[in-house]
Amino acid sequence: MSNEFYALSANNPQGRPVGMESFSGKTLLIVNTATMCGLAPQFGGLEALYREYKDRGLVVLGFPCNQFSSQEPEPNETMEQTCQVNFGVSFPLFEKIEVNGPGTHPVFKFLKKRLGGFLGSRIKWNFTKFLVSADGTPLRRWSPVTKPEAIRRYIEKNL
Repeated sequence: MSNEFYALSANNPQGRPVGMESFSGKTLLIVNTATMCGLAPQFGGLEALYREYKDRGLVVLGFPCNQFSSQEPEPNETMEQTCQVNFGVSFPLFEKIEVNGPGTHPVFKFLKKRLGGFLGSRIKWNFTKFLVSADGTPLRRWSPVTKPEAIRRYIEKNL
C-alpha cells in the first residue's frame, strides 16, 4: 500500500509536479481546502499543528478545491500568497484539484478508496482531513467539522 501512495504526484501552484515520495518518512495530514469557506479559520489550526510538529516529521499538505459552492475562487498563481497573508499558512499547497467525480485527483482517489467516510467515500465538503503514516499508509479520516486541534493526539501517536 505504501509504495502505491509514493508513486503518486501532484502539481504545486506553479504547475510543477511534486512526487509524494518526497514526503517519504513523514507523517502527513492531507486536507482539501478553500479560502472562502466558512471553515477557512481551520487554516490557523492546521498551521499551528504544522509548526508544532514539523520538526518531529509532520507535513500538512493543502489541496485547494473549488467543488463546494465555488468557495475557492483564488487562481493557482496567487493561492500561496493569499493563504500566507490571510491565514499565515506556511505548509505546502498544491494547485486546485477535484476531490469527487470523474476528475478526482489520484491522491484523493487513493485516500478515499482506503478510508471511506461515514456515508461512503465521497468527500462531503471542504476541510476533510486524512492522516497518512510515514510509510504511506492511510490511517484515519476526519470530517470537515473536526477541528485540527482534535487531531493532535493522533498525530503525536504517529510521529
